[in-house]
Amino acid sequence: MTALEERIAHLTRLTEDLSDTVAAQAKEIDRLTARVTMLMMREAEREAEGTGGIVLGDERPPHY
Repeated sequence: MTALEERIAHLTRLTEDLSDTVAAQAKEIDRLTARVTMLMMREAEREAEGTGGIVLGDERPPHY
């Protein structure tokens, strides 16, 4: 009986630890999702303004 109680206690603690880990990961995912959304909006604004171009290969940048 004691072995079962010890095992239940261990599994309960493991479940709580996993729950804490999942909650922390969800919080981090939410933070990163918000950051990606902000970056995508910023890039969309940059593209709309026409200042977000990428210089490819031997193209001269616009200031030449």
